[in-house]
Amino acid sequence: MQILTPHVYWAQRHGEIFLRVELSDATNVDIRLLEDNTLQFRAQGHGAKGDNQYEFSLEFLEPVKPEIHQKSTQRQVDIKIKKREERWWQRLTLREKKPVFLGPDFDRWLDESDAEMELQAKEKINKISVESRVRKDPYLGLKKGYLFMYNLVQFLGFSWIFVNMTVRLFILGQDSFYDTFHTAADMMYFCQMMAVLEVINPLLGLVKTKFFPAMIQVAGRNVILFVIFGSLEEMQNKAVVFFVFYLWSTIEIFRYPFYMLACIDTEWKLLTWLRYSVWIPLYPLGVVAEAVAVIQSLPIFDETRLFSIPLPSVLGRSLSFSYTLQLYLVLMFLGLFINFQHLYKQRRRRYRSRKKKVQ
Repeated sequence: MQILTPHVYWAQRHGEIFLRVELSDATNVDIRLLEDNTLQFRAQGHGAKGDNQYEFSLEFLEPVKPEIHQKSTQRQVDIKIKKREERWWQRLTLREKKPVFLGPDFDRWLDESDAEMELQAKEKINKISVESRVRKDPYLGLKKGYLFMYNLVQFLGFSWIFVNMTVRLFILGQDSFYDTFHTAADMMYFCQMMAVLEVINPLLGLVKTKFFPAMIQVAGRNVILFVIFGSLEEMQNKAVVFFVFYLWSTIEIFRYPFYMLACIDTEWKLLTWLRYSVWIPLYPLGVVAEAVAVIQSLPIFDETRLFSIPLPSVLGRSLSFSYTLQLYLVLMFLGLFINFQHLYKQRRRRYRSRKKKVQ
């Protein structure tokens, strides 16, 4: 018995295949997808050879998903199949030679570039639809204005420190190492007191940054600045102050302008790369410089008994603050590990999302 095949017309998009089977008043429609990625169609209906049983099979070029959506009308049977991977196919079937019953569906046909434009238009419409359903924050402009000004002030402050120290280094050479605190401390005090807002902002929901990493960085720097350098005059003339301040300011002159521009939905690619890359060598170096400062301060705290904890006479006079700092040294490197992991995840997430957009 001769097998009758209907006329089949096809078209595609990046994620879907459309088939139109020219079979009117179709009944007993049976569509199956076999394990070898072959579509089998069988139905009773009125086709090119009159009212008969018609069937065909198509082995697709690439894998498709098993779900098949079909709709029968008085004139035709429409079939929609989703591709397993969203990509453009060079042809429909695995065999290069096209079946005689298969042709292009010009009502749906688009070339690859037109299909991409259609896809982009749909994504844009979906994005607008989602944004329209999301309730807008009435204070969004005020929040962005506050964050913009905060980042601008911090950028100007750390830029002043960086430029001041760089100019003095070129003019005075190594002599500039020993009076850094007296020339830059006031501005550093101001910037680090302002930085306390970076711990408060996540708690208020103003930024997406996590509270704990921000608290570790701000608290760690303020211990070095106010406790180690600020309270011990003997530490203020040491070269380690220069290296701590210089490393801090070098990191921040890239971080703050990045966040400042983000408030106005602006991005500079070079600045983005610097913000997510400069910290890799500088952040560990900064922690090492801070550790050196702590170690250098230990004998001074032992000698001056500053911040020592009074003890009962039976146990001794007092417990030196240096023991607290020794414990702090351990916590400092633990904080380095936590923050380094946090910053690395930020960097990976940033460039992974950008790679997806490019693809």
